[in-house]
Amino acid sequence: MTHNSWMPAPLRWAGLVLSWLVMLSVGAALLVALVIPRLAGATPYVIETGSMTPKMPPGTLVVVKPVSPDDISTGDVVTYQIKSGDPTVVTHRVIQQGVDMTGEPRWRTQGDANNAPDQNWVLPVQIKGKRWYYVPYLGYATTFVTQQQRSVLMGIVVIGLLLYAANMFRESIRDRRREREAAAAAEAEPEQSGQPEQPVEVTA
Repeated sequence: MTHNSWMPAPLRWAGLVLSWLVMLSVGAALLVALVIPRLAGATPYVIETGSMTPKMPPGTLVVVKPVSPDDISTGDVVTYQIKSGDPTVVTHRVIQQGVDMTGEPRWRTQGDANNAPDQNWVLPVQIKGKRWYYVPYLGYATTFVTQQQRSVLMGIVVIGLLLYAANMFRESIRDRRREREAAAAAEAEPEQSGQPEQPVEVTA
């Protein structure tokens, strides 16, 4: 007997559906935050301030892809280093394009929620990439782990989900087989009870 065999069939199926929804949600989060960026050569970042609200509030996961300077235009959202070589980055929108004395392109940026443009022009060497996609608040789930921990966690979670899915599928098949056996037994009972009784000969 399974641990939930006492539950009515509709509740068991509801639990199964809920379990699959949870697994799909976790799997989708892993795909969006870790797998897709790695396969596409993109980089995920986490928005830590409110400068891009309301669409990109703090905790937003933003994934950026490397692009050519020619592919950056006014209105694009880019992630760039505050200073070249400094790991600190900012994700803001391009509001103006220009060139310097040598003809090298540069951009003026501004946060959507800020009242003034950023102080300095952004140079190509500072650009980390252009926004590909973003998911509000998903970044909170990745803030507390390192890159190595994310890789290990992804492997553990994927294996765990596969094992759990296999176990749920096996239990589902077992429950359905038992339901069919119980239904067959219930159909057989009236036939047995409905058989005419054999006459009994009584001698005086």
